Amino acid sequence: MDMNTRDTIMKKLLDAQENVRDYETFSKKVEDKEVADTFKQFAEETGMQARKLQGLIDKYDR
Repeated sequence: MDMNTRDTIMKKLLDAQENVRDYETFSKKVEDKEVADTFKQFAEETGMQARKLQGLIDKYDR
């Protein structure tokens, strides 16, 4: 299946959103503070990526 540019961006957006949820969940479940803080940071960084991808999708949907 060939994916166009918008499809590719959408797939990575969904992946990023899932990763944000995972990192947030893991940061609340692990007992090691360093690991929890790292997962929280990853959630924030991945959230920034998701926002940029959403901005690209918004351009395609205009």
